[in-house]
Amino acid sequence: MAAAENFPITATPSIIPDSTFDTNTDKYNSSFEYDYEYNDEVCDRRNTMQFGATFTPVFFSIVVVLSLFGNILVIVILAKYENLRSLTNTFILNLAVSDLFFTACLPFWAYYHMYGWTIGEPACKVVTFVFYVGFYSSGILLILMTAHRYVAVMNPLSNIVSTKGFSSVLATVFIWVFGVLVASPTFIFTKVVDHKHCEYVDSYWRLWGIYQQNALFIMSSVIFILCYSQIMCRLLRPTAQRRKNKTLKLIFTLMAVFFMGWAPYNIVIFLQSLYFWSKLHADSHTLVRNCERLKALDYAFYISRLFAFSHCFLNPVFYVFVGVKFKKHLETMLKSWGHNNNSIRSRHSRITITSLTSGDEFSM
Repeated sequence: MAAAENFPITATPSIIPDSTFDTNTDKYNSSFEYDYEYNDEVCDRRNTMQFGATFTPVFFSIVVVLSLFGNILVIVILAKYENLRSLTNTFILNLAVSDLFFTACLPFWAYYHMYGWTIGEPACKVVTFVFYVGFYSSGILLILMTAHRYVAVMNPLSNIVSTKGFSSVLATVFIWVFGVLVASPTFIFTKVVDHKHCEYVDSYWRLWGIYQQNALFIMSSVIFILCYSQIMCRLLRPTAQRRKNKTLKLIFTLMAVFFMGWAPYNIVIFLQSLYFWSKLHADSHTLVRNCERLKALDYAFYISRLFAFSHCFLNPVFYVFVGVKFKKHLETMLKSWGHNNNSIRSRHSRITITSLTSGDEFSM
């Protein structure tokens, strides 16, 4: 996101890089106002920042490859085999697109971690905005998909379960309007500082971004717990279908992956925001005492972000390819590719034999 870590923080010290390592002076420059005063004198955090600058580009590269492969595959299967007017397929398609938006910005943050923001303020605004549109639209989609799954299990005859057409269009419009509105402050209030930092114009919007992410996590958690606990209770009844054990394992896995991924990350960025408030009026002795805690939070942030950002390539796995229908579509597509490859090889062999018997020295 040597190393530029400079998160436009309504985003936070969370998603967009937040301090820059200056290789000429061997010092870090932080985007937090209070860090300009004491960071190098009181709290030397160079090791933690260098850890992030080395670790982040490697991890982001892996995430980008896996996410592009999984989400593009989902879109291809939907377009080839499924009815896109279905509400369920509409959710899956939009989730894949939102994850691709999110993923498309990770190479920019990886570059930012290594070299600072050197590609101008318009790019800073656009990349940050697109990143958060993908981030927030993906979050609201998981909430809607959980609620839709809840209705499908608790009231399978409901019109919502089988709805198509206009309802799917309406859901798509709502998802992207929500993502654009919530992400819009990042486009309006980000700027490039000192030709190397892509960040928010003031601390108010930085903190707003942290608490906005925390609010989305809390809302998602409440809905996940309420919906999936009710679904699990229904499946544990003696009259439930035979496939209940497999479904229960999937629900448990979804819950575990969600909370293991997002809970540590949200706790860390919330604790970072508290240190930001405390430093506004802290004396030098307090700053020294807090230094080790800040270093620990830095390491925790980089590690927890690893798990949180994995959502963009895990979503296709847990929300699409675990389904029997999509597994069959994937098998059909792979078989068709294999059949086409065999046909091409067979034709290639026949043409080669014909060429040799006619005295030609080449094969096609």
